[in-house]
Amino acid sequence: MEKRILGRNGLEVSAIGLGCMGLSFGYGPATEWKSAIHLIHTAFEKGVTFFDTAEAYGPFTNEELVGEALAPFRKDVIIATKFGFRNGDSKQPLDSRPERIRQVAEESLKRLRTDVIDLFYQHRVDPNVPMEDVAGTVQELIWEGKVRYFGLSEASVTSIRKAHAVHPVTALQSEYSLWWREPEKEILPTLEELGIGFVPFSPLGKGFLTGRIDAHSTFGDDDFRSVVPRFSPEALTANQEMVRLVKDIASARKATPAQIALAWLLAQKPWIVPIPGTTRVDRLEENLGGADVHLTPEELARIDTALAHITVVGERYPTWLKDRAGR
Repeated sequence: MEKRILGRNGLEVSAIGLGCMGLSFGYGPATEWKSAIHLIHTAFEKGVTFFDTAEAYGPFTNEELVGEALAPFRKDVIIATKFGFRNGDSKQPLDSRPERIRQVAEESLKRLRTDVIDLFYQHRVDPNVPMEDVAGTVQELIWEGKVRYFGLSEASVTSIRKAHAVHPVTALQSEYSLWWREPEKEILPTLEELGIGFVPFSPLGKGFLTGRIDAHSTFGDDDFRSVVPRFSPEALTANQEMVRLVKDIASARKATPAQIALAWLLAQKPWIVPIPGTTRVDRLEENLGGADVHLTPEELARIDTALAHITVVGERYPTWLKDRAGR
């Protein structure tokens, strides 16, 4: 697989990474341990060198899984993890106090079976802790050799600039896809100006852009999508026009909708590295095939023209989570 560079300090990763969250958390029951290890190993064998986790995924179990799975290949991969929630629990308040950041780093190093965290993201911006203190703490961890690169997740332009003024931000991780193009307004221009890489999570619209979800789809109580307004039956019905567009282009290219959605992201900027997640090897192989699909200028123009006339229905987060995005 081709490689891409995140940031201006030479962090090289595979053009498509693997979001590991869903193996343990967020999308239904956790994957059986051996099967999850096998999937991560398969991803590495297929060329993936960029693996994303967080203490909050589980909490803690996803880091343990990733640490065990990647131990045999540790020198050949980039592991990203995150801090930012009290007790590592995404249902609890935000907590990016310097002492908490240091605690997370030490505990994550042990769970990941490594002596350095390649990319350490602030999971969500904490309004109670000055960004200068957050960036300064991560900078100290970098000086101490415990972290290599600093990242932010779901941060606003203001927060990005404040952090970058203290220590270079290597990557921003936020949602971006054909289904959510908000970053194009202010985030992407800012990242380009500052030389910061972009790591889109949910690049397949939490599964919607695969074309396998329709108005009759249901989600269990342990599946995050069960509370997302964009996944209500009414919204799913209204948003099928988006799926039809992707399916039409996929059919003409003898590709799948998921591959077209990922190819579209890769075509936007050379410093964009999506991290689709999956629990199945066949879906993993399908997703990685998106790196081999190179959309033509005509196809990209067709998508842009069509998207200008498509209104996506439904909020991407429930009300109680909205205040944690884009600070």
